[in-house]
This record gives sequence, C-alpha cells and structure tokens, in this order.
Amino acid sequence: LATLSGAALASLSSLLGNLTLFGLIMLFVCLGAWRKVAVYDSFIEGAKEGFDVAKGLLPYLVAMLCAVGVFRASGALDYALSGIRWLVDLGGWDARFVDALPTALVKPFSGSAARAMLIETMQSQGVDSFAALAAATIQGSTETTFYVLAVYFGAVGIQRARHAVGCALIAEFAGVVAAIAVCYQFFGGM
Repeated sequence: LATLSGAALASLSSLLGNLTLFGLIMLFVCLGAWRKVAVYDSFIEGAKEGFDVAKGLLPYLVAMLCAVGVFRASGALDYALSGIRWLVDLGGWDARFVDALPTALVKPFSGSAARAMLIETMQSQGVDSFAALAAATIQGSTETTFYVLAVYFGAVGIQRARHAVGCALIAEFAGVVAAIAVCYQFFGGM
C-alpha cells in the first residue's frame, strides 16, 4: 500500500469499503435465509419501526434547530464571544482561541450548525489560522450534548435526565479545554 499513489490508494480504499458493506449485507441475507427467516418481511417490519422512531424524533429535532437559529440570529452568540474575549484580555492571556469558540458554543446543540461555524471561521480567519485549527480540533473533541439528550432521551421517553446533563456538560467543557490546550501545544507558535 505504501507504493500506491494517493489517487490509487483512495480508489482502493473506496473499493474495499464498498465491498465490505456489500459483504455485510449479503452475510445478513444469507444468515437469515439459512435460519429460515423471511428476510424481506423482516426488513420491511424494521423499516416501519424505524419510520415510527424518526416520526417521534422530529419534534425534538425541530426544537433544537430552532433554538440554535435563534441563538445565532439574535446576536447572543456575538455578545457571548465579546464577553469571553474581554475576560481573556483582562487575564492577560492569548485570546486567539476565542475566534474558535463559536464552534464550541454551538456544538452541544447541533453538529451541522457547529460545522457551519467551523466553515465560517475558516473563511473569515483562513484555513491555516490558529482559530480554524482550534475550531476543527474542538469539532472533533466534543459532542452534540443537548441534541443527544433531546432526541434520544425523548425517543425512549426519558423525562428527567437527572445527572446526565451535568456530566455531559462537564465532559463537553473538558473536550473544549483539552482541544484548546492541544492546539496551543502543537500550533501555539503560529
């Protein structure tokens, strides 16, 4: 594999990935036939259940997307970033990471909104800027906490999240801090 060009390696990787997926599907079909399971009927029944789950998730998904849209459109995100930048400057610290925080602030609510913030940071600051590198690292180091809680807890009927919210937010904060620290370690001299 080391002797292949980048294009040949990408082509081989795509082929192997597609063959693996096709092989898994064929394995399930063959195992079902071997065990005398009505594979097509089972698939249709599973698809119906999946549709019912998706129908139950839709209100939670719409609510989360609306909340993220309001947060961005109202200017609350800009005010929050200005406040954080002021505090960082007051402490005498390097404030370059503040430009990456839109991704960190939006990621707990929506992965697609965080990706949009990441792209926006890359377009405004430059792809190789510290802010873009930190935002990309934050994107990979954090989770869509409230999305997961709203959608998946709502889907299974959990009404009180109890300690899940606190634990998830602590983990989210740790991911952001670790991502920023790693970026300063690797890219700090930029």
